[in-house]
Amino acid sequence: MADEEIKNEEAPVVPEAVSEVEKLQQELAEAKDKNIRLFAEFENMRKRHERDRAELIKYAHEEVIIEMLGFYEDFERSVVAARANPAEGVLLLKGVEMVLKRMQDLLQKYDVSEIEAAGKKFDHTRHEALLAVESPDVEDGTILEVFQKGYIMDGRVVRTAKVKVSKK
Repeated sequence: MADEEIKNEEAPVVPEAVSEVEKLQQELAEAKDKNIRLFAEFENMRKRHERDRAELIKYAHEEVIIEMLGFYEDFERSVVAARANPAEGVLLLKGVEMVLKRMQDLLQKYDVSEIEAAGKKFDHTRHEALLAVESPDVEDGTILEVFQKGYIMDGRVVRTAKVKVSKK
């Protein structure tokens, strides 16, 4: 019978243990809530970053486009002047020269320079060979002709030069 009495007896409830368990459960609930809020804040920040990035990419060339509008308008004025006075082709030439000068200044402003190609040794990082022709009097791999100029911006190739190369 003594064994039955021991089995029927419940462990005594200690008030300090109950309050400690409740305190830990409350801390756990607060930590979970804080974790959920941090995750939501992170997701919102990630989405905001993606929106900002997409907008930055979309409008990255805005400054250059604004400057290009001036060239467009200069060309437009030159064409209007040439149509108004067909006998005076000098006006058109002056207008085109003016636009060309402005474009050169803009390229210089953005540190854009032409890749030297004609007569130089072929470099696959700066040149794109569109044609290779046998040329016994010229060293192998020498650029004979430039079909399209190439450009560098801040030391980085933005467009390779399209060239004709000699081969033995």
